[in-house]
Amino acid sequence: MAGDTVTSVSIILIHGDFVDGSSWEPVYNILRKDDYRVSVVQNRTLSLTDDVAATKRVIARETNSVILVGHSYGGVVITEAGNDPKVAGLVYIAAFAPDKGESVASLVKNPAPGAPIPPILPAQDGYLLLDRTKFATSFAADLPKEKANFMADAQLPWGLGAWEAPVTEAAWRSKPSWYLVATEDRMIPPAAQRAMSSRVGARAIEVKGSHAIHVSKPDAVAALIKRAAKGTRASTPKPKRSLGIGAAYYVPFP
Repeated sequence: MAGDTVTSVSIILIHGDFVDGSSWEPVYNILRKDDYRVSVVQNRTLSLTDDVAATKRVIARETNSVILVGHSYGGVVITEAGNDPKVAGLVYIAAFAPDKGESVASLVKNPAPGAPIPPILPAQDGYLLLDRTKFATSFAADLPKEKANFMADAQLPWGLGAWEAPVTEAAWRSKPSWYLVATEDRMIPPAAQRAMSSRVGARAIEVKGSHAIHVSKPDAVAALIKRAAKGTRASTPKPKRSLGIGAAYYVPFP
C-alpha cells in the first residue's frame, strides 16, 4: 500500500556468506511494491574492507537517510558500514552482530555442546564453501528442494579475509537496531542470535524459519524492515552493554 511508505528513508540490503544479492529478490519485491526506495549491494565477500567500501558507495548515492539490512555475514558489514552519518538504523536478519574487535572467526570459535555446526569445508586457496550435500539441511531447510539445490550449486565462495576481519567500530552502539531471530536456523543457532540481539539492545522478533529466512519468509522480513524505516525517525538509541572482546559466539554472552 502506498500509504505504508516512508519516502524519506532508503533501504539498502546486504547479503551474507555463500549467496549473492539476488537472494534478496523476494524481500525487494515486497518493499518496492510499497514504494520504498531499495538498493541491493553485491559484495564479493572476499574481505570486510572491500565489502564495507562497496556498501558505502551505495550509501553515498542516496540523498535520504538510510536503513542498512544485513543477513548472516552481512550483519558484520552493516555493523562497520553503519557508522556512516547517513545511516539511521540497522536491521539484522539471522545475522552476526559483532562488537569492536570481533570477527566471525572469533565469534564462532567455541561452539557450545550440542550446537549445530555448519558444514563448512576446509579452506581451499583462501576460500570457504559449504558441503553441497548438507547445504539444504543447514542453510535452507524450509525451501523447496529445487531451490535449495540451486543455491548449493551456485554458492559464492567466502574469503578468509572476510571471515577473519575484526570490526573497528560497532555502529549498533550509536544507532537504533532491529533483529529477526530465525528459530530453525542451523547455521547461526537461535540462542546465539538471541544473545547478540540482547547485547545490541535491538527491537527483536522471532520467526520460524531456516537461515535462508529472507527467501522463505520474505513477508516477515519485509515487515520488520518497514517497522525499522518508520521507527528511526522517533527512535532514541538504547544504552549498550560493554562486554569486551572475544565472547564465545555459540554461548550466551555474560
